[in-house]
Amino acid sequence: MFKPIPVAIGLRYLRAKRRNGFISFISLASVVGIALGVMILITTLSVMSGFQREIRDRLLQATAHATVMGAGEAMHDWPHATRIAMDDPRVAGAAPFIHVQAMLTGNADPQGALVTGILPGEEPKVSVIGDKMKAGTLDSLKPGEFHILLGQELAAWLRVGVGDSVMVTTSELQSTAFTVSPRIKRFTVTGIFAVGHNDVDRNLALVHMGDLQRVLRMGEGVTGVRLKLHDMYQSWDVARDLALRLQGPYRISDWTSENANLYHSLKMEKTVMGILLSFIILMGAFSLVNSQVMLVTDKQADIAILRTLGLTPRGVMQVFMVQGVLIGVMGTVLGVIGGILLTINLEYILAAIEAVFKVTLLPADVYYITGLPYELDAGEVVVIAAVALTMSFLATLYPAWRAARTQPAEALRYE
Repeated sequence: MFKPIPVAIGLRYLRAKRRNGFISFISLASVVGIALGVMILITTLSVMSGFQREIRDRLLQATAHATVMGAGEAMHDWPHATRIAMDDPRVAGAAPFIHVQAMLTGNADPQGALVTGILPGEEPKVSVIGDKMKAGTLDSLKPGEFHILLGQELAAWLRVGVGDSVMVTTSELQSTAFTVSPRIKRFTVTGIFAVGHNDVDRNLALVHMGDLQRVLRMGEGVTGVRLKLHDMYQSWDVARDLALRLQGPYRISDWTSENANLYHSLKMEKTVMGILLSFIILMGAFSLVNSQVMLVTDKQADIAILRTLGLTPRGVMQVFMVQGVLIGVMGTVLGVIGGILLTINLEYILAAIEAVFKVTLLPADVYYITGLPYELDAGEVVVIAAVALTMSFLATLYPAWRAARTQPAEALRYE
C-alpha cells in the first residue's frame, strides 16, 4: 500500500533500532508517561463521578425532587395540590409535609434538627426512608401518640434509643396571660433510620403530620407538597408548572437549588483534580519533546541526505511530526484501555490490597458504602483522550520545526 514519503520515513524511524539507546528509553518514557496520565485521570474522575452519584442518590432517598410551598404562610389546599400534581404524567408521587426547625433534648446536650411532619401512608410515594429503618417502622407514627423517628447520628448525639423520650422545642412562640414561651412537647422515640448521608442522619427527625399540626396550631395547613418525579432533571419545570396550575402565591424549589453549594463544591473539586492530574500527561508530553529533540540531533546526517534528495523542509517537518504523534497515539490508546480496565476492576484491586495488608480502606461505618462507586462517562474519556493527543501534537511542533531548519551543507560538514 502506497504511503506518503514523510509518513513512510516517520514509521521507519519509529520501528528502527537506534544507535543511541538513551533516545529509545526517553521515547518509551514518553509513551509510559502519557499512558499513566490518561489512565490515572480516567480512573480518578470516574471514581469521583461515582461518589457524586452516590451522594446525590443517598440525599434524594430522604428528600424530594421538588417542592411547592405556601408563600410565607401555611398551604391549606394541599389535597387539591396533591391531586393536581398526580395528574401530571411526569410526577411519580406527591405527599404533604411540614418543616420546622427545633431543638431536641434527650440524655445529652441539646441538638438542633429539622423536624418533619409526614403522613406514613403517603411518605413512601416520595422517599425510601421507610426502607432505611434500623429500628422500628414508619407506621409507628400514629396521630395523637406523639411518636418520633430519629436519624442514626442524631439519636447517637442525643444518647437515646427506641422507647426513650425526647423534648422537642420549636421556634414558634406561644403566649399566655403573663409570658411568651417557645412550644415544647415530649415525644417518644419509636424508630431510628440511616440513609447513609451524614447531613440527613444527623439533622432529620420525623413525626406524624397531625401531631406537628397540633404542636404548631396550624389547623389543617401544611408547609407544602413534595414531589417525586420519573426524571429528576425535570424537577424545576414540574414544580413551576404545578405552581402555575394552582394559581396562587407559591414558592418552589428543587433538589438542585436546595443543595446548590454541595453540588457546586463537588463539581469544583472534580474540576481541580482533573486539572492537577492533567500535569501527568503534560510531563509525558515534555518527555516527548526531549526525545524528539534528541532524535533530530541524532539524525542530522539523514535529514541532510533527505534534503539533498529533494525532500522539502515541510516534508522533513512532517517526518518527525508523524513519529511524535504516533508516540502520543500509542500512549493515549494504552492509557484509555488501562484506565477503563483499572476503573472496572478497582474494587477487586482494593479488596486484594485489604486482604494482603490487613487494612480497611473504606470503612462501612464511616462511608456507608461496601464497595467503591464509579461512573465511566464516555464523554469524559473522549475529552481526556483528545487532551492527551493535543498535547502530544503540540509537543512535536518544536522538534519538527528544528529539523526542518537543518542546512544540508552544515550537517554534512563533519560526516
